[in-house]
Amino acid sequence: MMMMSKEKLIVEVVAAHNLMPKDGEGSSSPFVEVEFENQRLRTQSKHKDLNPVWNERLVFNVSDLMDLPYRTIEVNVFNEKKSGNNRNFLGKVRVPGSSVARRGEEIPQLFTLEKRSLFSHIKGEISLKMYYEEGSGGGAAALKGLSSASSTVCIDEKKAAAKRDMSTGATANHHVEQPKQQKQDEKGKHVELPKQPDVIKPTIIITGGGGGELHPSAGSAGSWLQNDYGLKETNPHLGGVGPAVAAAAAASGISGNATSTVAGGAGAGGNIGGFGREKTGWAYDLVEQMQYLYVRVVKARELGVGSDGLVEVKVGNYRGITKQVEKRSNPEWDQVFAFSKDCIQSSVVEVMVKDKDEFLGRVIFDLSEVPVRVPPDSPLAPQWYRMEDKKGESKVKGEVMVSVWMGTQADEAFSEAWHSKAASIPSEGLNTIKSKVYLSPKLWYLRVTVLEAQDLFPTDKGRFPELSVKVQVGSQVLRTRSATARSVVNPSWNEDLMFVVAEPFEDYVMLVVEDRVVPSKEEILGRLVVPLGSIERRLDDKSGTSRWFNLDRHHGLSEVLTKSSRFGSRIHLRMCLEGGYHVLDESTLYSSDLRPTAKQLWKPNIGVLEIGILGANGLLPMKLKDGRGTTDAYCVAKYGQKWVRTRTVVDSVSPKWNEQYTWEVFDPCTVITIGVFDNCHLDKGGGGRDLRVGKVRIRLSTLECDRVYTHAYPLLVLHPSGVKKMGELHLALRFSCSSMANMLHIYSWPLLPKMHYTHPLSVSQLESLRYQAMTIVAMRLNRAEPPLHKEVVEYMLDIDSHVWSMRRSKANFFRLVTVLSGFVSIGRWIESVCSWRKPVVSVLVMVLFLIFVCYPELILPTLLLYMFAIGIWRYRQRPRQPPHMDTRLSHAESVFPDELDEEFDTFPTSRSADVLRMRYDRLRSVAGRVQTVVGDVATQGERVQALLSWRDPRATFLFVIMCLVGAVGFYAVPFQVVLACAGVYLMRPPRFRSRLPSPALSFFRRLPALGGVTLFCVAVSVACEELERSD
Repeated sequence: MMMMSKEKLIVEVVAAHNLMPKDGEGSSSPFVEVEFENQRLRTQSKHKDLNPVWNERLVFNVSDLMDLPYRTIEVNVFNEKKSGNNRNFLGKVRVPGSSVARRGEEIPQLFTLEKRSLFSHIKGEISLKMYYEEGSGGGAAALKGLSSASSTVCIDEKKAAAKRDMSTGATANHHVEQPKQQKQDEKGKHVELPKQPDVIKPTIIITGGGGGELHPSAGSAGSWLQNDYGLKETNPHLGGVGPAVAAAAAASGISGNATSTVAGGAGAGGNIGGFGREKTGWAYDLVEQMQYLYVRVVKARELGVGSDGLVEVKVGNYRGITKQVEKRSNPEWDQVFAFSKDCIQSSVVEVMVKDKDEFLGRVIFDLSEVPVRVPPDSPLAPQWYRMEDKKGESKVKGEVMVSVWMGTQADEAFSEAWHSKAASIPSEGLNTIKSKVYLSPKLWYLRVTVLEAQDLFPTDKGRFPELSVKVQVGSQVLRTRSATARSVVNPSWNEDLMFVVAEPFEDYVMLVVEDRVVPSKEEILGRLVVPLGSIERRLDDKSGTSRWFNLDRHHGLSEVLTKSSRFGSRIHLRMCLEGGYHVLDESTLYSSDLRPTAKQLWKPNIGVLEIGILGANGLLPMKLKDGRGTTDAYCVAKYGQKWVRTRTVVDSVSPKWNEQYTWEVFDPCTVITIGVFDNCHLDKGGGGRDLRVGKVRIRLSTLECDRVYTHAYPLLVLHPSGVKKMGELHLALRFSCSSMANMLHIYSWPLLPKMHYTHPLSVSQLESLRYQAMTIVAMRLNRAEPPLHKEVVEYMLDIDSHVWSMRRSKANFFRLVTVLSGFVSIGRWIESVCSWRKPVVSVLVMVLFLIFVCYPELILPTLLLYMFAIGIWRYRQRPRQPPHMDTRLSHAESVFPDELDEEFDTFPTSRSADVLRMRYDRLRSVAGRVQTVVGDVATQGERVQALLSWRDPRATFLFVIMCLVGAVGFYAVPFQVVLACAGVYLMRPPRFRSRLPSPALSFFRRLPALGGVTLFCVAVSVACEELERSD
């Protein structure tokens, strides 16, 4: 008889999220079945729940712990049907045994459900905890070694990483759940402490199994899955706590927590400033203070002839090295090194001067004697220091100019400094991690009006020429239509062509007059090249002056027609740079700037927007480095023409930036965009594309003035497998208004400049010009140093927002339904009043209606007073936080996998013919329903037109007679009496109603429409085709 195994494998099924509905009623009743070593256990089923929470423990016997890393745990999710033992497959997960932890070290892991076959429709995730209980045997110790060797991220590595991060004072990138703590009482017995509440765990990448990429999960997976997509209010210590505030707080008896609040104004809605604020010049009051040790190495002298000098700055285990200056006895470096105070593990800083690898001398500074500098104090002046030998016993030849001070991220040297946390980055990649401010190029619309041409002589005179003009500016090429020729040699076009150009004007307008000989061949009749800098600028809607230009068949240099050049081919053009338009490089729905191009037309600013980019939390690893997942994150914020880029925090899933930026605001109805990216250009020859992590948009009109908003914004991204949370971005915002009257007055202004209404551009023109503007901005910013890469700019400007998506179509449809639901509710209320379901309400409404009929001047004031009262009543329920991405409104949680695959498909498509046929049939079914609705609406309109069209002579005769009788009756009876009688008739009690439709409605439904004629014509055409085939 086999003995019972003492080792146990426990699989705790926590919860599932966003499962596929498969019961035919839009839901599922899921349960989980787990199989391990021929043992099969299952959980209870959750009735009609697509986001079930089980929290059930399934216990399996383990025959040999030594073999556990080589076993596989199969987890299947099924939908339990009502009748019989049938079930629907909802997804599966295969977990390798090497990822099973010991009891007390387990963490919740979120797995993406996989398909069973190619044609399975599966979506969702499942959260599991897996651990084993040790027996009395010695297999547990061996298993621990095997498990740590086969897993990419092990518990010991996470503990070491957590200790390293805690020693540097940064937020821990890896969090390990500690075992249950135990303590001894006075009698020596072990007392088990209560288990600590679960916290969010890190992302883990496990190799060798089907687990794939795991996502952060909480101890209570059900609440995390339901609430993790929302906006979270935070309470950071903004501005830090200085000695002045601490002293004031101590004198007034304020506690330490209250002191932090006074100093920083932390918390959403709190105003920073007022009582207790430090007057030490700290201008960064929307971020947390970060202390740094700054070392500026300027130059050295008397190092010796032919020295290849460099300087090494060493603080504990961190060291920074300057560039090498070859063959100079007095080298100059002028470099700044910044060491985070939290990672300083030494009491001294060493500045060593070397000739390549040969030691020349050093200078040592005691950190306790380093001065503290707070802006706006002037920079600390560097001084000459005599160098000493390695032992510090004697001075050596040579001096070095150095300055050392303690400061914060507000120091002007911060952005250009080398940072200690970037010590692993090679020198080629250091320039790509610095924070920078960029400016978009100033964009103009170029209008080229091609009027006419004279004396054009085609080579082939035996045919009628097809003359057109091709205009090229940079990479933009437009062509006029074929000319309407008054004669063969004097064509006329009178057509406007619009382009986007940017300052400085380096391009040319290249114009070519062509004659289309055959469909694939054009004959050039003349060329013209005009520099952009020579074109006049227009600020209003006045028509510019037109000019004649000579055409040349060879080089095409521009030449304005003069009296001495009256012969030869010439063209009549009107060209101007439009300064009265706003060049759209963003959609008007979330544009950050609406001002015209010309600065002379700008209005004064109305306020200032300040944003503190504090940090991020729980970012998913975007790439593998040394066998583990990591992220090198930086932020990009765009508002108006100003782009800002934070420094890159290397190798951290919880980066802290604490950088503050300011923008002038000219219109409150604008949007600021903040994106998070993973830097892929740190290594040598890094030519990869920076990866998107997520972005946040905040509309300024939703912010209250002079209030600080501190929130954690979830970074939600739509993936082919569904919506994913990539982490959280912590921001602090404040919108300050200089004049409330000016800001309120702006709401009466047009959204766009005047030229967009006096000389409007078509929708297709605006879309084409917007794409060209985005291309120019991306190209210019990519030429900066360090470059803001093209993929970053395109993601911030939403270059692919026009791509077709079934999910977006559904979302927009239901948005429209929500807007119209108010009118539907009013109609239902009127129907309930007319049906006398509540007699008291119906009587009151009838009395109120009769009062309005007798005193119609009360209608409008009563309506406006009612709207005023509703607005005041809803003021208490006003939103307290900025709006953010809504997954339900976006239909990201209920989208089908094939619809997501279609949304992520390339253009043109890269899918197979069968998939395209299926999608085309689905689109036909949707379009058929839309076609039916459009046809019904057209039918009602055609019946209205049929009243007087005599298409049905008898119906039109009746209608005309009724109009005559009604005209006489309404003339004799006062209108108020007619209106009162009509209202009382419509609201009559059900006893006096008939279930049959009214005579007027029956008459209207009998009127003819054109739908039958259309169907008859189609049927006849089909019948004719069949007859022709039979013949």
